[in-house]
Amino acid sequence: MPDPSLSRLIETAQGGAPCDLVLRGATVFCVVTGARISGDVAITDGQIVGIGDTYDGVEVMDLTGLTLVPGFIDTHLHIESSLVTPFEFDRCVGPHGVTTAICDPHEIANVLGVPGIQYFLDAAMETVMDIKVQLSSCVPSTDMETAGAAISAADLLPLLDHPAALGLAEFMNYPGVIHRDPGCMDKLEAFRGQHIDGHAPLLSGRDLNAYIAAGIRTEHEATSAEEALEKLRKGMRVLIREGSVSKDLEALLPILNDATSAYCCFCTDDRNPLDIAEQGHLDYMIRTAIARGVSPLAAYRAASLSAAEAFGLKDRGQIAPGKRADIVAVGSLEACDVQAVLCGGVVMDAAAFEARRVLAPIGQQSVKAPPVGAGDFRTTSNRAQSDVIGVIPGKIITEHLHEDIAVENGDKAPDPARDLARITVIERHGKNGNIANGFVRGFGIQAGSIASTVCHDHHNIAVVGVNYDDMALAANRLGEIEGGFVVVRDGAVLAELALPMAGLMSLEPFETVHARLVALRAAAVSLGVVLDEPFLQLAFLALPVIPMLKITDRGMVDVTRFEIIG
Repeated sequence: MPDPSLSRLIETAQGGAPCDLVLRGATVFCVVTGARISGDVAITDGQIVGIGDTYDGVEVMDLTGLTLVPGFIDTHLHIESSLVTPFEFDRCVGPHGVTTAICDPHEIANVLGVPGIQYFLDAAMETVMDIKVQLSSCVPSTDMETAGAAISAADLLPLLDHPAALGLAEFMNYPGVIHRDPGCMDKLEAFRGQHIDGHAPLLSGRDLNAYIAAGIRTEHEATSAEEALEKLRKGMRVLIREGSVSKDLEALLPILNDATSAYCCFCTDDRNPLDIAEQGHLDYMIRTAIARGVSPLAAYRAASLSAAEAFGLKDRGQIAPGKRADIVAVGSLEACDVQAVLCGGVVMDAAAFEARRVLAPIGQQSVKAPPVGAGDFRTTSNRAQSDVIGVIPGKIITEHLHEDIAVENGDKAPDPARDLARITVIERHGKNGNIANGFVRGFGIQAGSIASTVCHDHHNIAVVGVNYDDMALAANRLGEIEGGFVVVRDGAVLAELALPMAGLMSLEPFETVHARLVALRAAAVSLGVVLDEPFLQLAFLALPVIPMLKITDRGMVDVTRFEIIG
């Protein structure tokens, strides 16, 4: 957005000339004082120039009876994990009141490298929503996986001058920070003084002190009130998360009140079109928080002003003169029923979305895994004692379980009766063809297989199943459709969603993605799967920076010890 004329802003604020747009008939909710302010909202050149008075405007928008709140800011997400392009994400989420999205494109960066980040920076200049891009700090997240690319501090620094860039993204390699790994130190030094986002699940005590001392100020991995309070007391801004897999809102609501809301924000990290259609986005978090007893002041402040302050976005977060005209009109604060949205003074409607310049997709033909057969899913262990990943529904942390699984004919087979399924990760970037097999409990799967190329953060192929032939079919099918999600049973594909853009994003409208996800969910349930979001839950089982036990293409990873154990 070009800088407006200062003289014109002042003149229209004084009423000496008509402003561009007047919002009339609504009441402004002040997220600083909790007051309700009557009068017009005057907008000039995309900025608010006046509230609480009467103004003339070239255009008048009648919002009688509604309440105006600042546009919502999602403080941490990966747009790729919403399974749609930034342009479809814009169209999907904007009408829910999200006017700013602070994204980390490390999913596409792990597949394509710097060009993936550059795509998001370029796309951010074309969307109606204001997308801020944090530069991906950990590509790959560790040295215990095979990613499609590796990004150094020197690769990132030239991108920092881009107008959409906003500091360094979540620093997931928290052991690397604490133990002063040279590569981690290079990035922390290079971005010293810039905003550095955090990622430190279950970290506490002196280790947490050391992590924060590195200059890391925001964090979204708290999963209990106790953990969140320690982080708040030590100066971190806590980003309360409610995604399609990681559902921490209920656990963290006890810490959110009028006092703490200045230092708490909301984020999704991430929600797919299925959950957005059925529940909502940040609007869902706001109305849920209020329904659980959080004051409207605390909820709306966390969704706007606190988020803006946490990330140094001084131009937004409040309906006040001098701020961006990022405004959401709701029927009631409690319902957070969004009726209209303005972003930078532009009404987020079909005409605004149609007027955008949409960039061509990148990263097609990125799935380069060789064909696999049933034999590739056999284990090679000769001992019964087995490490098992224990899924915790609604969490991305896992349990590290131990089970005795008999070795028969040189293999430890899945055992549906004990909810012990095979989990396999297959390297798909064409680098080494690694295949690692393990066990997982918690899917409830009784037949067939599910598979995905959304596999954090390296995005290799992840497969869960109890039938090796079906697992092979599912993995091979992902190569044929350039990545995505697949459900297989008895040698037949029951449902699938192609994600040909880097194996992460659909090229279809979000409405089509939603319909495919509905079919995939039903197909997974037909296999006995009990998880609400099995595909994204599967994706996080391959992320070796989230305790306790995970798996990559190099083997099972004990995250507590930060080492491969087999």
